[in-house]
Amino acid sequence: MSGRHDLLLLSNSALHGRPYLEHALEAIASFLGSRATVHFVPFALADHEGYTRMVQQALRPLGASVVGLHGVPEARAALEDAEVVFVGGGNTFRLLRAIQRLGLIEPVRRRVEGGALGYLGSSAGTNHACPTIRTTNDMPIVQPDGLGAFGLVPFQINPHYLDPDPASTHMGETREQRLRQFLEENDVPVLGMREGAWLRRQGDRLTLHGTTGAVLFRRDADVISYADGADLSFLLEVDGRFDAGR
Repeated sequence: MSGRHDLLLLSNSALHGRPYLEHALEAIASFLGSRATVHFVPFALADHEGYTRMVQQALRPLGASVVGLHGVPEARAALEDAEVVFVGGGNTFRLLRAIQRLGLIEPVRRRVEGGALGYLGSSAGTNHACPTIRTTNDMPIVQPDGLGAFGLVPFQINPHYLDPDPASTHMGETREQRLRQFLEENDVPVLGMREGAWLRRQGDRLTLHGTTGAVLFRRDADVISYADGADLSFLLEVDGRFDAGR
């Protein structure tokens, strides 16, 4: 899956004990470079204005101007001229339905693949960089028109990944069990990103960063753990297409 992609994909936007986005500010600053304006997609939460203000406050130390897409006359037209889009976290299904209704999937995919638009995602926004949102942790509180997402990477991601706790008495499935169930039906790798981890894609190079690491699930294979600095570029070569994808 070659291209000129410029992606920063955060597992989470808030890390326990630290302000919103603070744990990843250095990575975001490096990602933004000289780009001064961020177009923010706030539709994963119900309070679009409040969510946008929170992002504006978080990115103010970087000198970035944040434009909420809820406040522009034509969101699709705004993204045709944007330098960076930030797709924030919240409910993945609500976010996808809004993106579909606004017709944003095609222009974002086209401009990111062409290198004209940088993509910053967090949590649900990181799910949307995948071929589909099928590995989200969220409840389907609304029904989108299909589950296909931007497809900016060809594998699936599970943000907020939690390792099994052997001391837990909870009788529901662990995150690992749920991802293995996914692989019973879909033969595509899934990267479980712990909170505090993020991915950086620059063209055909994909690297893992943060102090917490990630785990890779594949059908009929052992789980592989990766730490800060790991080169995961091989994941860009997988076939992540789904019948209900693009």
